[in-house]
Amino acid sequence: MIPERFIEELKYRSDIEQVISSYVPLKRTGRNLKGLCPFHSEKTPSFTVYPENQSFYCFGCGAGGDVVTFIRKIENLEYVEALRFLAQRAGMTLPEEARDDGTALLRTKILEINRESARFFFDQLAHGPDRRAIAYLRGRGLSDKTIKRFGLGYAPNTFDSLKNHLKGKGYSFEEMAAAAVVGKGKNGGYYDMFRDRVMFPIIDLRGSVIGFGGRVLEGDGPKYLNSPDTLVFKKTRNLFAMNIAKNTKEGSLILAEGYMDVISIHQAGFDNAVASLGTSLTAEQARLISQYVNQVIIAYDADGAGQKATRRAISLFEETGVKIRVLSIPDAKDPDEYIKKFGPARFKLLLEGSAGAVDFEIAKLRQKFDLETADGKVAFLKEFCSLMAGINSPVERDVYIIRTAQELSVSKEAVADQVAALRRRRAGAAEKKARRDIRPYSESAAGQPRDLERSRNIRYALAEDKLITTLLKHPDFYDAIAAKIRPEQFVTQKNRELFEALWQRLQNRQDIGMMSLSALLEPEQMARVSYLLASAEGVAYTMQEAEDCMKTILEYQSVKTPDQVAGMSNEEWLEYAKSLAANKK
Repeated sequence: MIPERFIEELKYRSDIEQVISSYVPLKRTGRNLKGLCPFHSEKTPSFTVYPENQSFYCFGCGAGGDVVTFIRKIENLEYVEALRFLAQRAGMTLPEEARDDGTALLRTKILEINRESARFFFDQLAHGPDRRAIAYLRGRGLSDKTIKRFGLGYAPNTFDSLKNHLKGKGYSFEEMAAAAVVGKGKNGGYYDMFRDRVMFPIIDLRGSVIGFGGRVLEGDGPKYLNSPDTLVFKKTRNLFAMNIAKNTKEGSLILAEGYMDVISIHQAGFDNAVASLGTSLTAEQARLISQYVNQVIIAYDADGAGQKATRRAISLFEETGVKIRVLSIPDAKDPDEYIKKFGPARFKLLLEGSAGAVDFEIAKLRQKFDLETADGKVAFLKEFCSLMAGINSPVERDVYIIRTAQELSVSKEAVADQVAALRRRRAGAAEKKARRDIRPYSESAAGQPRDLERSRNIRYALAEDKLITTLLKHPDFYDAIAAKIRPEQFVTQKNRELFEALWQRLQNRQDIGMMSLSALLEPEQMARVSYLLASAEGVAYTMQEAEDCMKTILEYQSVKTPDQVAGMSNEEWLEYAKSLAANKK
């Protein structure tokens, strides 16, 4: 149990505006702040921070809660770990009572195992008897300084070298398996996951080794093998070399395909290159990049797969608002090869001349059609107009429309009219979709699954919502409310559980502020609390309204089921009808 006094002190030292603004650019709007949600892709900000009650809520995806909930979600931490994270940030020490959390202890063990494994791999590369890995890296042009900077290593071609090394350091096989550096065989034995591979440690933004990538030297097996997801590693949320690139002063990041491309770019003097981790770029990775820079240069391979990945990356970055440029790599298959052939100075010129995302898309369309024929021009212009219809800036649209119309000797007005018609059609479709999607929270709010119990009892559920909100805003109403209603009299289970949590704390004269609640509520419940407070902002809630809500909720106790009504005598039915009429007065 974490002492209340510690929670109070941490609350005062962890202002939600300061913490969240270190992850998300926020703009003040009145008393609150708004920004693009870090938990889903959006172009229009629906993520709001409320300094007054130290909460946040996203009306787009339903994420919400207090500063602890935010850290839990964005850093993928359990409750105690999030407290430890905030405490370290605030210069505080977590109390002894909070240090026996099993998940937190295992996470710490995994990080220790990863760090020790990285040291083992590095030592095997530098001093081990097998010199093939160091020869491979030097053959790829990497200096000893670069090898050390990235902590590269070698996993020996055995099934037990790392396992035995870690066992000698006091770690159990179960802990090693949780770190995914060893696997468990069908016979129950354990074996090294990485064998005969050049090893690339994956390091998070705080400098911790969270996983590994391994490139095979010889033999069968996948060319690259990456750590699976663990307690400390989610491949869709991390980027290789982001721990270095986040400190760049360039104002942009270079997104490459693989580890060697990134390392080669860094060795050439560019400290702003990153790569995704064995998967195509994800929305989470795109949002992570947008938190650090306002421009990204996509430097994927020149082959078909690389170009396909480029188009996917463009669509993801368009959702984040960052400026997108695409590197065209002539006479080389990837940045690593280009730098080796032409040197860093030419690569810098290539970066400076990189095309915008729209120019890249237009160039690809030109390659797709024969523009010397009428049919080819018509087909090209059809897709070109669709591309232009997705551009919101009228000036930018005009520049591309005028240029392309002149190049193809067609009327600029005809192209512009076609684009305008497409935009009207899309706007109408979007408006219809928005109308379909607008439902009360009770039915399908902001990313929340449909609650059938709530839908069937919506009148009572809305009264419960209002009563809970009243209690959140006016804890001093507790005694008056407690005298008339109890948690078990609530109709819907989710509201009953939330009301009971508030009830118990207020009964013990304890605080029901956001950080206090996050200690006992699940993240989904914290999001619910944030939604209720956000929806009630600027609305006065009175005791009289609380009385009305309680009256509505208590009516449910007197409502009979259809079977019960069918079994009543005439006299019983008349009495029942009178009681219903009296309740409605």
